[in-house]
Amino acid sequence: MEPISVITGQMAPLPRANVDTDAIIPKQFLKRVERSGFGPYLFYEWAYDEEGEIIEDFILNQPDYAAAEVLVSGPNFGSGSSREHAPWSIEDRGFKAIVAPSFADIFYNNCINIGLLPVVLSNEEVAKLTEIANDPENFVTIDLEAQTVTAIGFEAHFDIDPFAKHRLVNGFDNIALTLEHAEAIDFYEESRLGFKPALG
Repeated sequence: MEPISVITGQMAPLPRANVDTDAIIPKQFLKRVERSGFGPYLFYEWAYDEEGEIIEDFILNQPDYAAAEVLVSGPNFGSGSSREHAPWSIEDRGFKAIVAPSFADIFYNNCINIGLLPVVLSNEEVAKLTEIANDPENFVTIDLEAQTVTAIGFEAHFDIDPFAKHRLVNGFDNIALTLEHAEAIDFYEESRLGFKPALG
């Protein structure tokens, strides 16, 4: 995954609480075996009516927000099932970060695993940022190193687990984390008694 340092981009405001994973990517779209291709189905039941026609006033269907890279939403974002497809669909749609007052734990960790930055701010800070995001001309800058979020008339600091930050700054997925210990793994394999089963 790509390392994250500073994200600067347009925000898309989605001020809804308890956005669950079935709302993010409905179950009927989970049949793909690849990790890509889920973006078009993001928030499908909010973006399309029962006949499959576009709901034009839904935020992500508005042309002014077509290039948004930061999703600003409400508390308990990503609750529900543990489906990894939820952060996949958000990333595939072009988002690089999500800002919310709180996230479901599994969803939060699934975001870290793919390099999608989840940022926790207070309810008041998210409300202010949502207000700013209502003007599509307003951009936001998220500095992961400094752990700050800045926009026009707005600045906030966010906390993040040091290990999660280490992974995101360096672009380490689970495989890359394992390969950090390649020398130790090789040493173990070479020193392992020959009569014992090999790992490879």
